[in-house]
Amino acid sequence: MLAKYQRLESEGVWRADDDAQRRDIFVAIGDATLTLTDLNEVALTHWSLPAIRRQNPGTRPAIYAPGDDTPETLEIADDEMIDAVEKVLRAVRRQGRHPGRLRTLIFSGIGAAILGLGVFWLPGALSKYASSIIPEATRDSIGARLTSDIERLTGAHCEQPTARAALDRLTERLFPGDSLTVLILPSALETTQHLPGGTLLVSHKLVEDFETVDVLAGFLLAENLRRVENDPFERLLKDAGLGAAFGLLTTGDMSGDDLRAHAERLIVANRATLDSRALANQFILTEVKPNAYLTAVSPAAETVEILANAGAQIPTSPLLTDSEWIALQQICEA
Repeated sequence: MLAKYQRLESEGVWRADDDAQRRDIFVAIGDATLTLTDLNEVALTHWSLPAIRRQNPGTRPAIYAPGDDTPETLEIADDEMIDAVEKVLRAVRRQGRHPGRLRTLIFSGIGAAILGLGVFWLPGALSKYASSIIPEATRDSIGARLTSDIERLTGAHCEQPTARAALDRLTERLFPGDSLTVLILPSALETTQHLPGGTLLVSHKLVEDFETVDVLAGFLLAENLRRVENDPFERLLKDAGLGAAFGLLTTGDMSGDDLRAHAERLIVANRATLDSRALANQFILTEVKPNAYLTAVSPAAETVEILANAGAQIPTSPLLTDSEWIALQQICEA
């Protein structure tokens, strides 16, 4: 049953107190904690591993409590998960509350459990789990390193000051309030790509080869939708492999070789197909006409119909002034 989940987790039954209703939940082993989430993956509570007590040693299903003299309980029926939890708890209790040693033992226990239960985990489960707990600062740092690796292949992004101001204005117009960075690359990239940390990469062709900014705007809306729907950090971890994901969990970092290899693949990677209605909704929400974008990408007939119908609802409103668009077209000429 574990194989249908996309995290290192199992099913469980949780009860907040003696009078509360029993609830089906998911249980995941985290960094010194057990994380309990509902069926919608909303966190209910976190239990500190050193404080957890088993109420029925030797009996299954296992019943755990987050400490002594507490009415809250967790019931786990899955034998493999019980064995994994017990192994981690033994390691925790041997080491007491020494953070560095505790961390090592916890992940050693998790590693052993993963090896023993490998046939049950879906491909990419560890990558998804690692991605879900890595802090934003780490995402931003790794995203910046990926950007540097990509620029070694494409050349430094174009940064002519007047054009940069126009690009920033367009970015704010399309994604108000979002902390997104748009970089125009001078070579190699064919259209668009996205990176961890909120960076959208754009080929110079999208500003140089078209008469209207609407084409660039359409590609940006589409790429940001891919970023939202498919976590770029999870994509990186899946590409790098389980060893890289496990290394990130234990060290908080990734190797330069893994990042360089991922950068090389991103430059030539095919872009994920988008749901036409979801994309149409982005055009409607931002009041961007999709007509020029449709001409540039020549999508399937069904997509053309959906986006054209959306375009009929959108008022005509210039995204940039003529002088701003002309400046932006020259961003790589400095």
